[in-house]
Amino acid sequence: MSQAVIGTLTKSAIFLVATINAGRNSCAAVRALCGDLPALLRSVGFRDIEGDLSCVMGIGADAWDRLFGTPRPAELHPFREIRSGPRHAVATPGDLLFHIRARRMDLCFELATQITARAGAAITVVDEVHGFRYFDDRDLIGFVDGTENPTALTAVEAVYIGAEDPAFAGGSYVVVQKYMHDLAGWNALSTEMQERIIGRLKLSDIELDDAVKPTSAHNALTTIVENGKEVKIVRDNMPFGRPGSQEFGTYFIGYARSARTIEQMLENMFVGRPPGNYDRLLDFSFAKTGNLFFVPSATFLEQVGDDSSSQDAASSTPELLPAELPVVAAARTPGSLGIGSLKGDHSNE
Repeated sequence: MSQAVIGTLTKSAIFLVATINAGRNSCAAVRALCGDLPALLRSVGFRDIEGDLSCVMGIGADAWDRLFGTPRPAELHPFREIRSGPRHAVATPGDLLFHIRARRMDLCFELATQITARAGAAITVVDEVHGFRYFDDRDLIGFVDGTENPTALTAVEAVYIGAEDPAFAGGSYVVVQKYMHDLAGWNALSTEMQERIIGRLKLSDIELDDAVKPTSAHNALTTIVENGKEVKIVRDNMPFGRPGSQEFGTYFIGYARSARTIEQMLENMFVGRPPGNYDRLLDFSFAKTGNLFFVPSATFLEQVGDDSSSQDAASSTPELLPAELPVVAAARTPGSLGIGSLKGDHSNE
């Protein structure tokens, strides 16, 4: 069973990126956390079963090698830094991602507290962002975000690995970047100029006609077509900020079946398609972080506490391993936590 990558948009989110500290005990504690996470999610989520609390855990390339050894998911590697002129897609430290979502921030906050308490000295949180939904799903630059997200079966096909990497079927790749905006500079532009940069009308969210939309428009450069078919990803971006510190940002998070899809989008944005025809939004938005993670199946996470294949965790002490977790329903129903069956069919791992 897959992690709850696909879900309805929520009003609140916390993004935690952490590194795993040195030592086998740290690896053992993180492996135990993998198995314990569903129980933590159930315990916190039960306080408000209508709160749609969920948590997706991602694992970076270096951490995967330390925790699980080989094989590694086919497209898992460190985030690839991009430089082109003054534009820079930075690569920053990060072994673990916790993408926590709910209708209420207090649910997110409590689960984040429980996760960090359970991990203890095994991890160091290197980035923490509290996101909020802004009016009618707009970002802080004033445009609706996520309009082109796929739905239903199209979303499933877009984000979950299949037969192309059967050992990790049901998993997904996720890229995160924290962008800071020069709102003063952006707001000095005319609405018409902003619309040409984004490729949509600001008020109605209607896409500009190709006859008038520049090839450098954000939505033109982030459209990926392979064999005549558009390749989709699922975004769940969130605004964040501190007005008193003049901090205004967007936390980009994109899930995809193939990491190459998002990497091509970033190449088009930062370098250009063709080179030089870059995304003008980057004149006003600056990437401060960059990470690529693999999102394993929920069943994989639950089982790793009992798996002794990792070189680093091979000698971990028994008391650090998670207890067996009870079965939960595979199908999500209203009020459920949507984490899937933890003890059911493991054939899709």
